Amino acid sequence: MGTKLSTSSEPTAIPYFLWDDPMTNADLKRRLETASEPDKIRLLAKIMRQARDTDVWRFTTPTEVAELWDKLKPMLGRRLAFWDFLLDQWQRQGLIDRKQA
Repeated sequence: MGTKLSTSSEPTAIPYFLWDDPMTNADLKRRLETASEPDKIRLLAKIMRQARDTDVWRFTTPTEVAELWDKLKPMLGRRLAFWDFLLDQWQRQGLIDRKQA
């Protein structure tokens, strides 16, 4: 019996983007809150690479992404350009303070 992946935000649902490391939404949120910084960055980067952009914000905030940007960007692969553009636009609009190296 396989794991049923879901787009639901219900705490017991398993997010579709965690196909290779199934855990519930509640478990993922708990891990993000309690993880060491390297593990948190790994998880956030995975979410940013695999999830639809609108689903990313169920697990983090634009401010948190901006604060961790220098550590996240090497892990974003082909999604880097998208996230770089989005964060740049939000900074230009004064919505976030993006720290850049």
